[in-house]
Formats: sequence, structure tokens, C-alpha cells
Amino acid sequence: MKPSSRKLSGFTLIELMVALVLLALILSSAAPVMQITAKRAKEQELKRNLWQLRDAIDAYKKAVDDGLIKKSPGQTGYPPNLQILVQGVENPRDPKKRKIHFLRSIPRDPFVPDPELSNEASWGKRSYTSSFEEPAEGDDVYDVYSLSSDTGLNQQPYREW
Repeated sequence: MKPSSRKLSGFTLIELMVALVLLALILSSAAPVMQITAKRAKEQELKRNLWQLRDAIDAYKKAVDDGLIKKSPGQTGYPPNLQILVQGVENPRDPKKRKIHFLRSIPRDPFVPDPELSNEASWGKRSYTSSFEEPAEGDDVYDVYSLSSDTGLNQQPYREW
């Protein structure tokens, strides 16, 4: 009997190592792209939430200017807090005394990592009497901004958005 010469098929250890190295290179190059995509999604959510809050604040001010909400002589006409935008304000012109609501709920700042903070506390609030450079809370809410110290993909700090 002759010894049969058969060829074994399969991969050598070197071929497997080369394949794993190539796979690791491909995955490591995809990781930064995934991080940027995730950050971009959070930035879009931040823009949307800021727009909703600022639109509701402007709608409240317009309702005050139109006489739909009573205003005391010393008030600016802006909401005293963000929660009133959700709770609503009675319309004195409505015979059924229904409330005017400006938001369904207060959106959350997506860049605030502390889950213990309420949605309202996740935002910085600027009163009408404070400056843009040094925003401070006061008797009303004139504007909102992100409390995050991070910088966006556009190299602008989130608190300046």
C-alpha cells in the first residue's frame, strides 16, 4: 500500500492572525465615526429642545402682550419658571376659564449626565434683567441655555447655542 498524499484544507495560524488584525483595523477606524454620529444626534436633540423651550417662552410673552394672561405692573411678561409653561395659565377672556398650555412637558438637556436632576433643573435659565455674557436666574425666564461645559462639533460651546 502506498501512503496516500492528501492535502489538508484549512487556515494556518498566520492566516487567522492576519484576518484578525485586519478586522481589528476596520473596527478601530469605525469607532470614531460612530462616536461622532452619536454626538451629532445629541446635538440635534439639544437644538430641538432649545427651540421648543424658546418658542414656548415667546408664546407666553405674546399671550401676556395680547392680554390673555394677567400681568402685574412690575413684571416683564415672561414666565416666572418653566413649569408654568406645562401647568398652564387661566385665560381671563375664556368664559369657561380654561387654561392656556404652552408645552406638554419640559424637555431635558441631553448633555446633562446627572439623571437625578429634574428636566427643568437640567437647563440654565436667564432672566430678562441679566446679560448674555453672564446669565443669571431672576424673577422670570427670558431664555434657556445648556449647562454643559462641552463644545459642539462646530467648535462652539453648548451653553452659547
